Amino acid sequence: MKLFLDCIPCLLRQTLDSSRAVTDDPVIHEKILREVLAWCATVDLSQSSPVVASRIHRRLRELSGVDDPYAEAKAEQNQMAMALLPQVKQALAEADDPLELSVRLAIAGNIIDLGVKGSVEKTDVHESIRKALESGVDGDFEEFRAAVERAESILYLADNAGEIVFDCLLLEQLPLEKITLAVRGYPVINDVTMADAIQCGITELVKVIDNGSDAPGTVLPECSAEFREIFASADLIISKGQGNFETLNEVEANIFFLFKVKCPVVAEQSGMKMGSQVLMHQSRQRCASRLAAGS
Repeated sequence: MKLFLDCIPCLLRQTLDSSRAVTDDPVIHEKILREVLAWCATVDLSQSSPVVASRIHRRLRELSGVDDPYAEAKAEQNQMAMALLPQVKQALAEADDPLELSVRLAIAGNIIDLGVKGSVEKTDVHESIRKALESGVDGDFEEFRAAVERAESILYLADNAGEIVFDCLLLEQLPLEKITLAVRGYPVINDVTMADAIQCGITELVKVIDNGSDAPGTVLPECSAEFREIFASADLIISKGQGNFETLNEVEANIFFLFKVKCPVVAEQSGMKMGSQVLMHQSRQRCASRLAAGS
């Protein structure tokens, strides 16, 4: 998904949020903001927003000397999500269709996204879970169920810290022996890394790899050869979050996107309403048809 003009103010807000999370030094705040303003004047709009965001966060790490500015926030988000597990596991135990509910809960966890919003409160997560418990997803769940049953290999693309805890609920409903879960290769915003996967115990559940990239999405040319090989050979890809949607929605692959629509641009591009809980299938055939049409 290309960069839209409406993405620019969001990237500027993200720059200020991130710089203030790293340091109290207003000199660094101004320096990075001025650099980003200059980049925006000449930015290639054919790039996706996560590509530009990765450049911003690399520079911020250079200026601040802090490798993982969101480390504390991510640890807190993981703990907050784990504290909610007894409640949601009870709901799953009572569900008529645990797989369907686990999909809804995994999508609910996508609210924990500091790239879209500068902070996420407990009330935001509670409200997202309440909505997941009370309403379904926008998409064809039975198509997803059938795809899972057919697949011999599944690649699960994780998104954010905290959210990864809710992903565990879905993973436990899937054939674990067929799954490889991918996290980011380096810290960026509150995106999940190997350290977060270990903290949540997910490395004891499935095979976990990192994608070798520091983009808040899946930018295939910037990912490791190992990751690209697994991506290309997977029968089914389960892709969590807006960042992964923004970077993969024009890639020819058998992908199910699971995310909450938190941005007007993504709402327009996905054809979904703001706040929707989305389960969207992108087959190779559909993607090829869309690209051929120039959309």
